[in-house]
Amino acid sequence: MPKSRVADKPVIVPKDVQITFENNVVTVKGKNGELSLSMLPSVNLDIKEGHIDVTENENTMKRASDKKQLTALRGTYAALIRNMIKGVTVGFSKELEIVGIGYRAAMQGEKLVVSVGYSNPVEYVAPKGIKLEVPAPNKIVIKGNDKYLVGEVTAIIRKFRQPNSYSGKGIKYVNEVIVKKEGKKV
Repeated sequence: MPKSRVADKPVIVPKDVQITFENNVVTVKGKNGELSLSMLPSVNLDIKEGHIDVTENENTMKRASDKKQLTALRGTYAALIRNMIKGVTVGFSKELEIVGIGYRAAMQGEKLVVSVGYSNPVEYVAPKGIKLEVPAPNKIVIKGNDKYLVGEVTAIIRKFRQPNSYSGKGIKYVNEVIVKKEGKKV
């Protein structure tokens, strides 16, 4: 039987988090909001006091070769549920840095306005559940309780002007290192 190092560890549930599992949908409620995830019927949750065990539903097994895929699904769902619990308790955030002369960002109400060298500034309205902050003209902070959505919005904003490998200008992650290429020699 294949083992899953991620799914074999129980998912710890803090006291201020409520989890329900009905009709293959797991719902996690906490102080930062509510998240839900639709699961395949081949994976089951055993909700106990203080922790959750992600198990396989033996009734859906058709072949013995499905065991490896089912083990991978158990690990994936365990990691997703851990992220949901962290999201409704602590939340997730990512920071972007704008590098370049004249490049800047500002908030106009709920709209993010980014000037990155185009003839018109780029405007972006964040989806529901995402909070955008501009603590400085060259920094953008993206916060939310859904890890996937925070990463997706961060990638969208970064694509407004990806870092140039020759000049280093553009929008980059705070800890990202841009390796500059050498220009043409004459």
